Amino acid sequence: MRHAKTEPWTEGIDDFGRALTEQGHADARRMAEEIVARGWSPERILVSTARRARETCSEVAKVVEGERVRPMEALYLSGQRGILDAVRQNDGASTLMVIGHNPGLHDFALNLLRDGGSSDHESSERLAEKFPTACAALFESDEDGPFLPVHFRLTDVMRARDFRETGLA
Repeated sequence: MRHAKTEPWTEGIDDFGRALTEQGHADARRMAEEIVARGWSPERILVSTARRARETCSEVAKVVEGERVRPMEALYLSGQRGILDAVRQNDGASTLMVIGHNPGLHDFALNLLRDGGSSDHESSERLAEKFPTACAALFESDEDGPFLPVHFRLTDVMRARDFRETGLA
C-alpha cells in the first residue's frame, strides 16, 4: 500500500516529515476497512519511517487486529530491490503488508505481476496504469514457505478515490 495523500512539499518542510492531509487520514482508514472487508488482515506491517507512511500505518492499525508493525528506515524512498529485500527478511508472516512510497512500490508490484501473473485481468490493467496515494495491490501466494515472487498472483488493485466517488469515504 502506498502512503495516503500528504501535504504538499514546501520550503521549511522536509520530505521525510510531510504529514497526511485530512483526506489522507480518511482514505487510509477507508482502505484498511475495504481490505479487511475482502477477508485480508495483515499479520505484520512493514512501514517506512517517513511521517506520511507512519501516519498511514496508524490509520490502518485502527482497523486491522493483531498486526505487528515493523518500522524500517530502508523503506524510505526505497527502490523495488530494497522492498524485495525487506519482504524476504519478513516472509514468516502469513499476510504481510508493506506501506511505503513510489516509484519503488509500484515497481515492486509490477515485478510481482510479471513474475507471478494475475487472477484478474482488470486489476492487471489498473496496476499498469498508475499507483496513486492510498492505493493497495493485493497478491496471494499459491505456496507456503519462503517468499518467491513467481508464486504470487495479483488479485485486486484498490484505489481510495474509487470509494470516495461512491460516497463511501
